[in-house]
Amino acid sequence: MTGEPRTTPFRMPEHLFAELASGGGSAPAVAFLEQGERARRLLLLRTLLKRVRDLPTPLTEAASAWQVFKEAAERAPEAVERLLLAPTTGAWIAHLLRRLHGTANGPPLWVEAARLNALAVAASLHAGTEASLRVALDDGALHLPGLGLARLPDGAPGPSAGRAGTRAGIMTLGGPDRGGRPTTLTCRPAPVPVDRPGPEDPGWHPLRTLTHPAPDDPGAPGWHPLRTLTHPAPDDPGAPGWHPLRTLTHSTPAGPVAIPLEDLDPYRDLDGPIPPARLDHDEAVAWQRLFDEAAAILAGADGADGADGADGADGADGADGVAGARPGRLDPALIRSVVPWARTALLPPPPPEVRVSASSGDAYGAMVIARPSSALALAEALVHEFQHSKLAVLIHLFPLVSDDRTERFYAPWRPDPRHLTGLLHGAYAFTGVAGFWRDRLADPAHAGTAAYHFALRRTQSRLVVRTLLTSGRLTEAGHALVTGLARTLDAWLREPVPAPARARARTAAALHRTEWRLRNLLPPPGRPAGPGPEGHSVPLGHRAGGSAAPDGLRFRSDRASWPDVRTPLFAVPPAEPRTPDEHLAAGDPAAAFDGYAKGLEREPGDPHLLAGRIVARAVLEPGPAARRALARPELLLPPPRAAG
Repeated sequence: MTGEPRTTPFRMPEHLFAELASGGGSAPAVAFLEQGERARRLLLLRTLLKRVRDLPTPLTEAASAWQVFKEAAERAPEAVERLLLAPTTGAWIAHLLRRLHGTANGPPLWVEAARLNALAVAASLHAGTEASLRVALDDGALHLPGLGLARLPDGAPGPSAGRAGTRAGIMTLGGPDRGGRPTTLTCRPAPVPVDRPGPEDPGWHPLRTLTHPAPDDPGAPGWHPLRTLTHPAPDDPGAPGWHPLRTLTHSTPAGPVAIPLEDLDPYRDLDGPIPPARLDHDEAVAWQRLFDEAAAILAGADGADGADGADGADGADGADGVAGARPGRLDPALIRSVVPWARTALLPPPPPEVRVSASSGDAYGAMVIARPSSALALAEALVHEFQHSKLAVLIHLFPLVSDDRTERFYAPWRPDPRHLTGLLHGAYAFTGVAGFWRDRLADPAHAGTAAYHFALRRTQSRLVVRTLLTSGRLTEAGHALVTGLARTLDAWLREPVPAPARARARTAAALHRTEWRLRNLLPPPGRPAGPGPEGHSVPLGHRAGGSAAPDGLRFRSDRASWPDVRTPLFAVPPAEPRTPDEHLAAGDPAAAFDGYAKGLEREPGDPHLLAGRIVARAVLEPGPAARRALARPELLLPPPRAAG
């Protein structure tokens, strides 16, 4: 462990870059990315240490804490390396550097800088070394990265200074209580698997009682139960004692792997600090059960093969056919943490799909996910977010795109315009998603849904790849990367997909693009007022791929987010369609058109209904007029009302 910069260039072998450019990447390719992220993190940490060196603090200074960290690394290099590469460590470094540059906010600066002291304490506990450091407490609690949360009995509210002493893996934490008197806690910090029953966790485990309201008058008839003093349950992170980090257990040929189920770390949200949101025991166990099922789905792709010659760039399978080499493959052991989003209990039941998932380039391998009820949906989300992590490291290693960050490009999976970097991220992530569904084509349980999603995502991803390649903003490395994606997608576009699924995918793609333009774009000034339903006011010479050349587009100032309800709806055609969308998904464009027309009589200009009518007409009457209407649907919006 050293804070010194590398003295030799960091070069990626061409065959590993080719694997990653295909949208996949073997285990050696991913390992190379991790080494690149390690080098970057050490450089950022070195910069951070210089910036906080003279920061006023009531705690142990940064240089001394870093020395404790390095000494622990000599005794326990693997454990301390995991601390260095933990997603929350990367998120903390990036956030604190932003604070030092004046572009982020948070608690007192000395409190956030003290995360280094907590890292040193955690490293010392892993290594079994002896150390004593002044640390920052938050409401009497000290978070130990990768281990859990220690909370003093009756700890002082707000930020305060405490002391953590370590010896042979045991920590004694001291600090002020609410009255300013000293209070202490001694524990042996360690994470635990989620399937371990709560009472086996270290710490205080109170007797739980059934309660019944007692009459205030003991002479009254009825039952008068014994009244008890209560104590918070162990699942409450506000209770004093030790609250261990819980881990998802994943079995591999080399043995079990522990993946943090991170609900305590203040930097788990991939940016600024947030309070703990502890899952109750049953919700944590539900996560383990669902993760096991998702991992089994991903493992089932190891032997799945698509059409001959459709594996993308040469060498995309790696030299030894390692699982994860093809786009859409993922070894769950590569995930560095799963961060549950929003829900902390079993009730209410979760939806089947993943409503929220996110990742950050600063937190490699971390995934913020709202738990679904479907293991298939979770498996898809894991693949999706890991694609983002891979690309983030590539962006750290190579300049891929010259991006002015102007949000003006169409992304088929977003309600809003995107900048080029976001577009590149989407193309890379959804190429992986397309590969995930391709691997499901031979699975009888999911073949029908998989065919639709594969057809949809390969088409949408190829559209975005074309936008990137024609943007003129890719660097040499970026052009090589996107060209690799294009080879993969072009091969997949030649693969047969059942006609009904292909038709639904084509319709769903057209609906999203049409509604996106209606909701985001203004027609050019001086257009004819009140175009007819056939779309004859659309310029005859306009190409259908207008979003690939966005410089002339005019964006609405009143645009807002909107839900994409059609993409999931079209996955399975409804047996008894009732709404216009359902009729269109079921292959009845005439009924759909009539329904949209009636809806527009009630709500003229509604973008959802108008998009449906435009696409339904294009299905009913394909030809030049339909293509022109699909190319510039915003020209079919009613003219804006005159002011006053």
